[in-house]
Formats: sequence, structure tokens, C-alpha cells
Amino acid sequence: MNRLLIVILILLTNKLVNAQKIDHLVSYREISSNSYFRFNYENDYFAATDENYTQGYNLEVVLKKLEKNPINKLFVKPKNAITKYGLAIEHIGFTPNNYVSKDIQFNDRPFAAAIMLKSFIISTNEKKKSRLTSSFNFGLIGPGAFGREMQVKIHEWTDNKIPGGWRNQIKNDVVVNYEIGFEKQIANVNNIVSLQLNSNLKIGTLFTHATVGFNTTFGIIDSPFSAAKRRKRNFRFYAYFQPLASIIAYDATLQGGLFNNSSPYTITSSDLERLTVQYNYGLVLKSKTLYFEYSRSAITREFKTGNSAKFGGIRIGFTF
Repeated sequence: MNRLLIVILILLTNKLVNAQKIDHLVSYREISSNSYFRFNYENDYFAATDENYTQGYNLEVVLKKLEKNPINKLFVKPKNAITKYGLAIEHIGFTPNNYVSKDIQFNDRPFAAAIMLKSFIISTNEKKKSRLTSSFNFGLIGPGAFGREMQVKIHEWTDNKIPGGWRNQIKNDVVVNYEIGFEKQIANVNNIVSLQLNSNLKIGTLFTHATVGFNTTFGIIDSPFSAAKRRKRNFRFYAYFQPLASIIAYDATLQGGLFNNSSPYTITSSDLERLTVQYNYGLVLKSKTLYFEYSRSAITREFKTGNSAKFGGIRIGFTF
């Protein structure tokens, strides 16, 4: 465990940092059960825009019997920790500002979509008030991820402008990504206010980056760093805020796949913004069996000719 923390700290010191989109493993999104389902949905519609990160969804399930998943052998499982096991399907999509035109939008973001199957674990050490998460993603970036079909159908349902430039999207390539995250609670005042430091590392063909920042929650809360059976509140309602500082190492949604170089348009490595800043905030309402959340996010530009972006999301979950 100490070696793992040293590796993470070295990576962060070298500034291999990047923010992320759908993050269902962070502590302020904890569900107090070993068996639950949650739907995570993000869209720039919530911020009244339609460009950059246009949409993403994640369907996750946590079950005790997933402990037998052979992929779990890839994960770091610290001693004296309580561990949850899960699977998820995740889909993300990106578009330029002028998504209606059939022409390539030079100096803007390329069309891109990716779909992945994710296996993950969440390990909590009550004594140390720490949380280690790991996941392995396998999937596809490109037309096979049906980003065009999904966006066109949604725009038809909502009587909006029909996207015309998906023929210029990032071409098919494999997605293989490994992720590890660490959180440490440094303060909790009477389960009203809490403060956590967090870091995250992703390595693979879709994203290679790390993340560092902190998150704070305030309201009616229970610590996600203690066992569910020792949590006293059945009703929780709180707000959270999370700033992240970032430097990008590799992003296939901008640069194209690692193995397929036939994409008609990509952002060159020299045009990437290596330093970005993202902040997330939102409201969470939880009962013993239900989970509801509304979130908002903003991120500075991710390439030199691009713009800053905003998006929001909703999350609905239930235990069983």
C-alpha cells in the first residue's frame, strides 16, 4: 500500500494530471449498501450548450457475488479494508460547436464517441479513513460506439437541429484503460461538514492521465469512510464542491485512437492544453434505499483553439 501511494505521489509531482467526466466512484457519491443499481447521466443541455462533452451515461451495479469476477485479480485490494465489487456500462460523446455542418470543423473538437464495459472495486479502510478504488475498462472508440445514432435520435425527439458531421468522427479503435483512485478524509465535523483529499490515475488507450484535488461536503451527511451498519442516519441531504487541477498526457477523443491513424481530423499533440482546471458541485439526497443527485461542472479549454465547457448531470440509484 505504501509503495502504491509513493507511485501516485510521484506521478502527481510530475504533473501528469487531468480531470475526468463521469466519476461514480468518488466518496460523495457513496451508496450505503453492498447491492445497488445507479444510473448516471451527464449532458451539456443542463448548462444550455451543445458542444465539447455533449453527453455521457453510466449504468452501474454493485453485487456481493461479483467478488468472484476474475478481473478483480488486476486490482489492488488493501488489507483491513471493506470492499465492494461492481460492473458498469459507460458511454461518452463529444462534438464541435457547429455540429450541424457536414464539413470538418477545423480548429474545433472532432466528433468522438466511446463505449466501455467497466469492472471496478471500492475498498474502504475505516481506521485510516481512506478509500481506494480500481477499475478496468474494455471497449471501443469510433462509429461502433453509436454516438451518431444516439445524438441524432435525441435531437429528433427534442425537435432540435440534426447533427451532420459525425462522418468525420474519430475512427474505430480499441479502448483498454486501467484506473486507480485514492481518497483520504482529513476532517469531519459532527457529520455536518467533511473534507477529503483525492487523487486518480488512468492509463490506457482512451485516456492516460492523473487527477489531484479535494472535495468537501456539507449538510446532513454520514461518513462514507465507516461501515454502513454503523451509520446512524437513514436520510441524508448535502451539497458538495470539488476543484481539480489537471495536465493532459493523452486523450483519444481529441488525438484519435492509439492504433488506428485513419481519422479524418484530430487535434495534434502540440495543440493540446496540458494544464486544465475543472470544478464540480451539486446536491445529493439519499434515503436508506434511494439515491438522487443533481450536478454541474465546468472545465477550462482542453486544446489551444477550443473553448471552456460546462455540463451537468443527474443520478438515480436504489439498493436491493
